Amino acid sequence: MARIGLETADQLSSVIGGTVGLLGLAVSLIALRSPAQATPPAAGGGTGTDWVRAAAAHPSYRAPAIQTPVRGRDSELAGLQGLAAGRDGGLVVVCGTGGLGKTTLAAQAAQQAETQGRAVFWVRWQDDTARLAHDLTRIAQELGLPETRLHDAQSGRAALVDVVWEQLAAVRGWMIVIDNVDTPRKLGPGNEPPGTYRGWVRPNGAGLLLVTTRDTAPITWGPRARLVPLESLDASPSGAVLRDAAPAAGTAEEAAGLGERLGGLPLALDTAGRYLANPTSRFRTFTAYRHALATEFGDLVGAGHPQAADPEIARTVVRHTFDLSLTQLHNDGYTLARPALFLLALLASAPVPRAFLTPGLLSDATRQRVSAAELDAALAALHQYGLINTPATPPAGSGEGLAVGQVVLHPLVHDVIALTAPQGTDRATCHTALDTRLTQIVRDTTGAGRAGWPTARLLAPHLPPLLHRAPSTGFITTRNLLTDLANTLHNAGAAAEHHLLRQCVLNAEIHRLGPDHLDALISRSNLGIALHELRRNQEAADLRQQVLTDFERVLGRNHPRTLISRNNLAATLAALGRHQEAADIHRQVLTDFERVLGPDHPDTLTSRNLAATLAWLGHHQEAVELQQQVLTDRERVLGSDHPDTLISCNNLGIAFNDLGRHQEAVELQQQVLTDFERVLGPNHPRTLTSRNNLGLTLQKLGHHQEAADLFQQNLTDFERVLGPEHPDTLTSRNNLAAAQAAVARTQRRRLPWQRSRR
Repeated sequence: MARIGLETADQLSSVIGGTVGLLGLAVSLIALRSPAQATPPAAGGGTGTDWVRAAAAHPSYRAPAIQTPVRGRDSELAGLQGLAAGRDGGLVVVCGTGGLGKTTLAAQAAQQAETQGRAVFWVRWQDDTARLAHDLTRIAQELGLPETRLHDAQSGRAALVDVVWEQLAAVRGWMIVIDNVDTPRKLGPGNEPPGTYRGWVRPNGAGLLLVTTRDTAPITWGPRARLVPLESLDASPSGAVLRDAAPAAGTAEEAAGLGERLGGLPLALDTAGRYLANPTSRFRTFTAYRHALATEFGDLVGAGHPQAADPEIARTVVRHTFDLSLTQLHNDGYTLARPALFLLALLASAPVPRAFLTPGLLSDATRQRVSAAELDAALAALHQYGLINTPATPPAGSGEGLAVGQVVLHPLVHDVIALTAPQGTDRATCHTALDTRLTQIVRDTTGAGRAGWPTARLLAPHLPPLLHRAPSTGFITTRNLLTDLANTLHNAGAAAEHHLLRQCVLNAEIHRLGPDHLDALISRSNLGIALHELRRNQEAADLRQQVLTDFERVLGRNHPRTLISRNNLAATLAALGRHQEAADIHRQVLTDFERVLGPDHPDTLTSRNLAATLAWLGHHQEAVELQQQVLTDRERVLGSDHPDTLISCNNLGIAFNDLGRHQEAVELQQQVLTDFERVLGPNHPRTLTSRNNLGLTLQKLGHHQEAADLFQQNLTDFERVLGPEHPDTLTSRNNLAAAQAAVARTQRRRLPWQRSRR
């Protein structure tokens, strides 16, 4: 960008020296006034609209041109446009980590303000307070700062910064952008943060001062600053950015897929778009580029630049833009920020429990003493510069009291930081430290009961490498540890995480022990349970059929594991609607369980889920009698609060409904819902299923509005817990629609005088 070029380095450096330096600056600025400039209005003498528009034409402070549309920032642009067009002026801070397009957004806002007739001035922060003082003084002169006031600063009767802001507060119709203020503590005075409003950034101008920065902390910018934090772009605008750059590289859907893989980071999208638009590139389509990232991420997105030492170049290269922030944090004294971020990047690209990050972990990785206060400060600094995110945990009383604090890395930050170990840090040492800490926290989590469920969910994605890196002598111990956590996830109803860990254990056992090892067969059976929980019933049936064949061959037809496998196959066949086949298998396996294990064994009681299959076949009275017997036996053997007992209670309510005994059903289901909420928590999938069943019974009793309210609550919870596309979520959505339709029909049947007035 063109700058005012008449001052020498010596003249600029003279500003630093206090009143004498400011005098020299004031004199030089007076001499630099353009002779063609119109006579400015006096301070406080009105807006001088025509004159302010003339000031906007000054070439030295012109905003960078925007060649393509700014995608996905409509609301932010509209807000900035409104602020620039308003009469109140003030300070707005566009903030976020490197690569989010803060400069692009500010340039677009500046361009819009220019078209509205505002005097727009663009200043690039150069880590130099003297240079900023020069720029803002020159801009104040362009906006009519009287020479008499400069002489006041020259003679020491007033501080130059106050003189400048006196003028900026007196003249309307301007917009000043200070871009890339990544060292805000240097804005002064002294070491004060800019939020004291005694330095060169203040909120009391009559025009709009817009600052772009990586520092997202409200305390930095003070209570009167309007913060505009930027987030990554969604898939659709990400795809639009890519198609703007490389329109021939594929469809909008393919572009959105690549944009999602790149985490919606505008800098990465720009890098990929320019690569794809180059006719000599090896990969010319969005799909090919996305697939290549799996093996060539370092060359495509994580490539270095030979001139990365230049901050202006570094901030345009994905690999280096995050390093700028880390270097700044290190210079500010946060020496643990870089190694802490590197450790997080060595884990999976998924949320990490905050409790996982301990001083001991950092100490083991860096081989230096680390205090809790130092670690807390490093994480706070990483968060302040947008390199990590800490999603808010739900408040107490919201039904999510077991939620735990977590740390999240943007996927591109994760992938880029993992490329290079910090100087003095050994990657192998870091892996060893991580494995030690993972082992300890898994033990703690599995021993914590229900209180450990939220942490178990977060740990699951990070554990597969632990099993792969385990030495031969420690493999079984590590495998058992992960199996215990998988059992915890099963109890928690965390179907996706449960499936992930079961598949991980099975893969490792096949590799280490062989596919026919008994442990591998048991793990395949456990994987079938996980598939069944995910409602991937055909996959579960195929796997369970093969597992049953293998158990019969290896253990015999009457081994308890073989009987469990046969019972599981019947349950999956019933889920597929093959009820008669399921009933035949259930009858035989129940007889075998009673003979082999006895009538009161928990596995025998589980095998009596024959009752549900009988209900599907229309044998409702037989189903009720069997459900009542199972409930009685489970209460005696397992206790009234055992989850299996509550499942039996729930199933008996369904059986009552099938016989038309709706009042008995609703009373039982209301009680079992209360028990599920107390024992498993309000958001456990079994609790949500129980609530759904209660809603269905309320509908049968004609309580349609009450049922609709229950289904509405349940749908929200299903979407959050299982995801919007899970079969149980879709069923819940269908039940809500049916209940709402029933409410509407009831309203239409009412006579006019029976309808409530609004």
